[in-house]
Amino acid sequence: TPTPNQMFCADLMFMTPEGCILARPASDVRAGEERQLAAALAREGAPILRSISGRGVFEGADAAWITPTQVMVGRGIRTNQAAIEQMRAVLAESGVEVIAFDMPIGTMHLQGMVRFADHNLALAWPLRLAYYAVEALKAAGYRVEFLPDVDESIHNAAFNFVTLGPRKILMAAGNPKTQQFYESLDIDAVTVNVDELYKAAGSIGCLSGIVERALV
Repeated sequence: TPTPNQMFCADLMFMTPEGCILARPASDVRAGEERQLAAALAREGAPILRSISGRGVFEGADAAWITPTQVMVGRGIRTNQAAIEQMRAVLAESGVEVIAFDMPIGTMHLQGMVRFADHNLALAWPLRLAYYAVEALKAAGYRVEFLPDVDESIHNAAFNFVTLGPRKILMAAGNPKTQQFYESLDIDAVTVNVDELYKAAGSIGCLSGIVERALV
């Protein structure tokens, strides 16, 4: 019987141009979910580049592409150094640099600290995203904007959005302050009611395991 967590595919994979890096969830209740994702990818003909193994634990929501040759990885309760070293080794074969940094206590995933609305616009949670990470983003050409108020993000997943295209996002409805902030940055914020999803302690950003994106 599927468990509620299985719909949160963002945690189970990290896609690269050469194939998927399969996660190895740190949470006992999610252990083994990656096998079902591997089967789904195989059915679609999507290659698997690496499965995290040994003492490594990794969840896909702890990694993000910031340039075509740089990946940012957060080290914390769901992703450890052993997994980062495995990712560093496999991505180095493709000429990709892994930029790793520690995440603070209370942060589950990197995607809870930073999300991307455009190729040069990063949105960040204040007091969570490490200085080193902010500097890496700026060095990569990003403008980094911080949420002015996190109350809606804490209580109604306002920061848990999906990027549909350059400065166009899909976000949870009922977050007027955060939506206004996004729109002040010329982001087209499409809203949808996701109250039922939030009962499983996740939202639309958590659902989205990205398999392929068009270059824009």
